[in-house]
Amino acid sequence: MSLLTELRYPSVTEIVASARALAAQRPWLCSLEQVGVSRAGRPLHLLSLGHAERAVLVVAGAHANEPTGGSTLLALAERVLYERKLRADTSWHFLLCADPDGASLHVTPAPRTLFDYHLGFFRPAGPEQPEWSPSVLPPDRLPPETRALTRVIDELRPYLQATLHGTDLGGSWVQLTKAVPGLAEPFAKSAAELHIPVETGASDAAGWPASGPGVHVMPEPGSDAPYPSIPDDVRHSTWYHAHRYGGLTAVVEVPMWASDLVDDPAPHPAPDAAMRHLARRLLRDSLQVEGVLTEALPRLPGPDGPLLRATKWALELVPGLAGDWAHHPPADTTMAYVGSVDAFGRRLPLRAAAMLLRVLQKADDRAAPHLEHLVASWSEAFAERFRARWVPLEHQVEHQSRTVVAAAHHARERAE
Repeated sequence: MSLLTELRYPSVTEIVASARALAAQRPWLCSLEQVGVSRAGRPLHLLSLGHAERAVLVVAGAHANEPTGGSTLLALAERVLYERKLRADTSWHFLLCADPDGASLHVTPAPRTLFDYHLGFFRPAGPEQPEWSPSVLPPDRLPPETRALTRVIDELRPYLQATLHGTDLGGSWVQLTKAVPGLAEPFAKSAAELHIPVETGASDAAGWPASGPGVHVMPEPGSDAPYPSIPDDVRHSTWYHAHRYGGLTAVVEVPMWASDLVDDPAPHPAPDAAMRHLARRLLRDSLQVEGVLTEALPRLPGPDGPLLRATKWALELVPGLAGDWAHHPPADTTMAYVGSVDAFGRRLPLRAAAMLLRVLQKADDRAAPHLEHLVASWSEAFAERFRARWVPLEHQVEHQSRTVVAAAHHARERAE
């Protein structure tokens, strides 16, 4: 019987219980071990299947607000267990949740709307994200989750690290730290079969070379950054840690809600003007959230908790990012790219507002009703602008699983 019996987002406790049950089925083949603890003392677990030296590492839960990865990880583990050819000469290892503290703060039962999703929203500040912290912090200040992840990479030396990410609204895309020839075709085929749009101009991969629609290869060191104001550098993230052993990382993104407006490769009629407009809107919306924060802050108890730290961090990104959009040539001039920036420009202040709302509601602050109305209206406008349609969870999981398996196959061919 499938361990993924209910197609909903499982909690970390449920993921661990499912992994333990799977490991108990074939103890000579599977093991579940603790590989570290979080800042709050929560355990980090690694499920391993097979004993071959050649290894694939799959990481879920690096971003608390991207819950599909936990379900995908369980589905992948089952597939590896029952498909002998996948583990014929490859061992598979699954980090069940890279950020259990963050997962405890993001609440995603079965959201019906983007407003439901944002009512329980949490995404840590950049320095507190396990994969991202090395890009903004010195080695002696890295969180224990990051150190645990890099230790696992050091021990396994995977030829492929697949990290399971997602987006609230948009399409699917893949980010690669090295090119993987042959991946674009099965990725596109899977997306088409499951009616998931391919995000051809993802702002996260602005200016990166593409090996096919939606499959982006991270640029070489020394390349110009498309957004100069962003202080971090993806090449210092844990995604690049596998490179010291000849491996690579594939970041597989899937949407919860799909938009068929994100895969249009046609030229935008006025990309510069559109980017300036989006920059102005980003500043305007963020100022509304900052106004609420400034007015309510003296009434809030200290010190700042993770929700408030994340709110402030998101708002601090805005002025520089808006300046990048307004004063630098667009990294891409397609309809898809401008649409992706449009979505990002809505997403950033909305997330800050949603996290601040949770702080205000807990404090029973008088500003909470106004901010809740703002979160509701922005969520509705976001969904309406992009004609959001829910992607069934089983389709999210199947597409992400297929892409990881295809990446493992083609990355191995690349390594041989």
